[in-house]
Amino acid sequence: MASEADVIAATREWVEKAVIGLNLCPFARSVWVKNQVRIVVSTARHVDGLLDDLDRELDLLASTPAEEIDTTLLVHPTLFPDFLTFNDFLDIADEVVAEHDLEGVIQVASFHPDYQFEGTEPDDISNFTNRSPFPTLHLLREDSIERAVATDAGNADEIVERNIETLRRLGLAGWQALWSKR
Repeated sequence: MASEADVIAATREWVEKAVIGLNLCPFARSVWVKNQVRIVVSTARHVDGLLDDLDRELDLLASTPAEEIDTTLLVHPTLFPDFLTFNDFLDIADEVVAEHDLEGVIQVASFHPDYQFEGTEPDDISNFTNRSPFPTLHLLREDSIERAVATDAGNADEIVERNIETLRRLGLAGWQALWSKR
């Protein structure tokens, strides 16, 4: 099992090389350079423990000004090796957001090493837009997304299509080359 420091380092590298480097999230750079992205590694041994971690992170994000913490990456390196199990868990994560009365305030985006969009083959390069080193719940403030989209990012559908096109141009060999440059 990777150490917490190794998980954070791999996640930081992914954010810097893929998310920001490939501009997969056009508003990530601004919060990243202002150190407003919180990366938390969950070491929970069971789903209940991860839900406790999610509770704490939602409470912290909701009670902290965006200028201090704009978004949180809750990473669990071992609990969800299977993507479909992780994907099923997302419904529970959304229920937790609702239980905290944070619908419309915070949303959960998901990333996984084996992420697969419905209707695609596992090796389809479009899946790599949501592939991360470890299963990750990205807790996003909806008002931050709305501000970013309104300023210069275009609408969400355009971002998704642009990301898929970026990865198609890059190709699997280009994606793999990102990680061989250390």
